[in-house]
Amino acid sequence: MLQVARLGPKALGEAGRQVLAYLQEQITEDGGFCDRQGHSDLYYTIFGLEGLRAFQAPLPTTRVGTYLRSFADGEGLDLVHLASLVRCWSSLPKGSLDERTRQALGAHLNRFRTSDGGYSLDPESSHGTIYHAFLAYGACQDLGLPLPDRKPLLAVMRRLRTDDGGYGNDAIMPLGTTPVTAAAVTLMRQMDEVVDPGTGRWLLEQAAPGGGFFALPGAPVPDLLSTATALHALAAMEISFQRVKEPCLDFVDSLWTGRGFCGNWSDDAPDVEYTYYALLALGHLSL
Repeated sequence: MLQVARLGPKALGEAGRQVLAYLQEQITEDGGFCDRQGHSDLYYTIFGLEGLRAFQAPLPTTRVGTYLRSFADGEGLDLVHLASLVRCWSSLPKGSLDERTRQALGAHLNRFRTSDGGYSLDPESSHGTIYHAFLAYGACQDLGLPLPDRKPLLAVMRRLRTDDGGYGNDAIMPLGTTPVTAAAVTLMRQMDEVVDPGTGRWLLEQAAPGGGFFALPGAPVPDLLSTATALHALAAMEISFQRVKEPCLDFVDSLWTGRGFCGNWSDDAPDVEYTYYALLALGHLSL
């Protein structure tokens, strides 16, 4: 993903300087990257760091390391922020994370295992979700720890395949969603599992006529998260998206604020998450 995102700055041309400056401005005094309220947040820090890495810009390693150490071994964090803490550490130079903390982070991940062998935000849940399996699997990779057993994770994904050909994050959802389907594709590819070509066709069907991808069938407007993740999944499946390339480029350009990128046409506030997804989308669209 980072390799493709590094193509984004070139696609931005002169605007790349403003985007880089915007990312650097989002670093708070305590060393994290700020959320939409201006407060440092582990989740947003991932995208800030990955954005700087996409530009191959120097990382504020000392400041960020101080911020990450304020969370100690992650005890008490929910799965999203625990995985975010792990991902942030993986962006810093090798050796930044001490061994005791590395092992403790891995142990805390196990608190979110469900009885069906998956992962969930709710430790008491009996059913795992695709998004949380995606997060946990990636965190184990980042920590260099043994990967979760693939069989129960694949069973979770089979259960959450929707009748329309996509994937949902909850069994009660009748329709697939683009980000979850993209996460399922990415996770299956990482586990060397063959992905049903129908999944790729479903993703392409979510392309909006005017550019971008819808989050789910019938969504009112396309969004940048769905666009970037759909393009990434289609590229992983080696499915051509040539016919939607120009409209998608226009869509991403329409979300440019002069500083960073916002998430959709109803949103006029940029943030580091969507700015990173713009780099990822532009990277794929430049190939």
